[in-house]
Amino acid sequence: MQVKKAVLTAALLGSLMVSLQGCVAVVAGGMVAGAVSATDRRTLGAQTEDKAIAVKAETHLPQIVGDAGHVNINSYNRKVLLTGEVRDEAMKQAVEKDVRSITNVDNVMNELLVAGPSSYTSRTSDTVITSKVKLSLADKKTVSANSFKVVTERGNVYLMGLVTQREGNIAAQVAQGVSGVMSVTKMFEYISEEDLRAMQPQQASN
Repeated sequence: MQVKKAVLTAALLGSLMVSLQGCVAVVAGGMVAGAVSATDRRTLGAQTEDKAIAVKAETHLPQIVGDAGHVNINSYNRKVLLTGEVRDEAMKQAVEKDVRSITNVDNVMNELLVAGPSSYTSRTSDTVITSKVKLSLADKKTVSANSFKVVTERGNVYLMGLVTQREGNIAAQVAQGVSGVMSVTKMFEYISEEDLRAMQPQQASN
């Protein structure tokens, strides 16, 4: 547990430093990336497709949004979460339509807000909150922190992942207890406890 927490902490600190410097990509060491991939409940194919979906969306959206908005794209198991701010309802729908047209996208959860782009201070605060939630999940022995994707926008936390109802409820309670969190929204893809038990031997052997 100490080793796993140390690895996750290193990854989170690296992610935080890169994000604060304004970089788009998250840089992580090969050992950390390998450890996270091995415990990810998505198939390797789904992990690859999620990365491709995000890259394609980040390429397309500047042509739609320009300087009139700020859009974050997060894909988990081919389900895309859109957060951020756009100029008007027409732009909000245009962004969603474009993302839905990307190959392998199964669903789009559009949480875009019609408002001016958030400030650098707000985005930095969101990055810190995300790191705190992930570290709090790592401290919780009854769930696997790597099974959750945490997204924060304006203090609102969105939780994604392939989890059981029990795990989802625990994670939501943990996130709600983190300082600075305004709300927690569960956007999970639920699996059964039987599915979870079937996954565990496979993950242990990777």
